[in-house]
Amino acid sequence: MYSYGLLYLPVSTYSLICASQLAFNCLFSLLLNAQRFTALILNSVVIVTISAALLAVHSESDTSTKLSAGKYAIGFVCTVAASATYALYLSLLEVTFKRVMKSETFDTILKMQFFPSFIASCACVVGLYASGEIRHLTAEMNGFNKGEISYLMTLIWTAVLWQICCIGLLGLIFEVSSLFSNVISTLGLPALPVLAVIFFHDKMDGEKIIALLLAVWGFLSYVYQNYLDDSKAKSSKSEENEATITH
Repeated sequence: MYSYGLLYLPVSTYSLICASQLAFNCLFSLLLNAQRFTALILNSVVIVTISAALLAVHSESDTSTKLSAGKYAIGFVCTVAASATYALYLSLLEVTFKRVMKSETFDTILKMQFFPSFIASCACVVGLYASGEIRHLTAEMNGFNKGEISYLMTLIWTAVLWQICCIGLLGLIFEVSSLFSNVISTLGLPALPVLAVIFFHDKMDGEKIIALLLAVWGFLSYVYQNYLDDSKAKSSKSEENEATITH
């Protein structure tokens, strides 16, 4: 659904709709995960969403051809559905961790990453053969501007780093919440221009800087709320221990 959305929508519109996944995540976290919303958490969600939306408005469309209203509608519906489905997926992962598996180990996180990835990889391989696209991979590699070695290294390191990213996001869901995991994921969008400036010498303008500062503000807001919750939990536990010793 994300792929069809990007195919039929301008990049700016696509990115704006994708930023709505935090709103969907708030809804599903409330319904499925009993997420407690405070002023700091709501502030974090709103600010990070605005940060991502600001980048989307700033970005230029790479859709040079005019698309029909039907294809535009398909792209819009697919992107909204993809954002909602991804948010639901994160909330269901949190439910799985807390109510089904009930195991607080790193092995649990690896299992939750390995098995879905394995099924997805099998589905992609079947799709490559069924569509006949497997025949074009060699030509694609030979036509890569940086050479075959660069093509292979790009694929390999993309796969490795993506798995590390997914394990990190699963760890955040496991330790904190699906909403916090999504906030961190969205936080990465405004950070991308900084990396682009460092590695690709892109231009860093005012809008990108503002988007980055807003993202950091939203992130710190959520972290401060977690700090307050942890402090309150430790204080309550300490009072309970003192009461137990007294009695």
